[in-house]
Amino acid sequence: MARYKHIDTSPRFLAVDLQRQLLPGTFEHAMNHLIDNELDLSDFDARFKNDVTGAAAYPPAMLLKVILFAYSMGVVSSRNIERACREHVTFIALSGDSGPHFTTIAGFVSTLGDDIARIFSQILFICDKQGLIGREMFAIDGVKLPSNASKAKSGTRADFERQAAKLESAAKIMLERHREEDQRASEPDLQAKETQRIARLQNDAAKMRQWLADNKADRKGSKGAVRKSNRTDNESAKMATSKGVIQGYTGVAAVDAKHQIIVEAQAHGTGSEQELLLPVVKAIKAAKTKTPLINDSSLVTADAGYHSEDNLKELAELEVEALIADTNMRGRDERFAGQDKYKALPDPIHDKGGKPKKVARYRPKDFNYDPQAATCICPAGKQLYSNGSGCTINGYAAVKFQGAQRDCVPCAHRDRCLLKPDKTKVRQVSFFQGKRDGVSYTDKMKARIDSPEGRMQYGQRFATVEPVFGNVRYNKGLDRFTLRGRKKVDGQWKLFCLVHNIEKLAHHGYAQ
Repeated sequence: MARYKHIDTSPRFLAVDLQRQLLPGTFEHAMNHLIDNELDLSDFDARFKNDVTGAAAYPPAMLLKVILFAYSMGVVSSRNIERACREHVTFIALSGDSGPHFTTIAGFVSTLGDDIARIFSQILFICDKQGLIGREMFAIDGVKLPSNASKAKSGTRADFERQAAKLESAAKIMLERHREEDQRASEPDLQAKETQRIARLQNDAAKMRQWLADNKADRKGSKGAVRKSNRTDNESAKMATSKGVIQGYTGVAAVDAKHQIIVEAQAHGTGSEQELLLPVVKAIKAAKTKTPLINDSSLVTADAGYHSEDNLKELAELEVEALIADTNMRGRDERFAGQDKYKALPDPIHDKGGKPKKVARYRPKDFNYDPQAATCICPAGKQLYSNGSGCTINGYAAVKFQGAQRDCVPCAHRDRCLLKPDKTKVRQVSFFQGKRDGVSYTDKMKARIDSPEGRMQYGQRFATVEPVFGNVRYNKGLDRFTLRGRKKVDGQWKLFCLVHNIEKLAHHGYAQ
């Protein structure tokens, strides 16, 4: 029978050369060399005023090494990072066996702010020196992630006013009932519980009233529309994702196509991707590298979420070549003609009845429009009134018609004519007559992206940016932001993107 040496994994004391634990070719070795020899961390010195009095502080370089390595391993909790600095030999080597407390680590991460942006720029400059940035194409995309905020505490000021009044009313009713029970000498335990409930309701109402006093206006979107506030993190946003509605931030990244280096990373408290395109493009143009990142031959690509006429117009004014898809791009591409058959079928276990068929609603083509007589007859045979003959809708000249209430309200065709027949009284319909001011930027973009060259160039976008998000989200375990406030969340998002860029440096032989 074969005999094997006994493998003993019990704890023991060993003489360890900490510097030799950082093996050349690894992420931690490249990061350690980068921070010690390449980065300028003098801005962190302004945080401390202990040159004469006070205790010695932990070096920012050491804390940055520990945090970046922890994020590369998917460890985000400051308590877990503290434990690793006591127990994991690589963390011990990076920290010099100094054992920073978790409050020190958490405070450092949450106060990085503009300092992390400067570090990001320095590492981007090093990536450029190493020849990892091609400048031929930049792919922009974003990911919506929940943050350290309660979705239940979202709403407008009017919503919070109603909630506060409801809490105050409930507390008042309970207090009156509590006084009546006092007179009847009810059980002491029940009285104590009732008192706690009343105090909790009054406390919640007081907090809500204080928040309303501190925030005297609703949040506004880019177009002036009211955006829901949040009482735990008012800079976060409620946004729809494929996995439901979340309260969080959108992390945006611009990735160079040559070696998938992230050249810009930002986090914003909005689910509207259209608002995020131009800030990212302008940041790329302003980035400090060996030469400007965007040149005459550079191309910026983004998916349909970033498409709008205003965005395309401003990109043209900035003289930035771009391919921004529109929502109907695949519908015009014959290569996707049979894509419907590949869509996921409903689960037969949970959806035995099948989905009900949607009612085919009347489209403008179902209305009898006479441009010569300027009349319009609906499918029910009723004449509509003209309420706009010289309208402009998204740059297109249009004629608008509207039904009369006496015809639309009792009409039997309401379910097929109106999207929300229980709320909308009359039907409105528009007929377009062509572009008012020549060819729009959207039309120009459609012509370019539908060309064989445009399709080939845009096809590279997916293979450029999606693997980066796969690495950050799956390999690094980023499934949510753990901080509050846009500035702090933006710093955490940049930390994860820094980890990705340093990995690229390590994989391409940096510091070996």
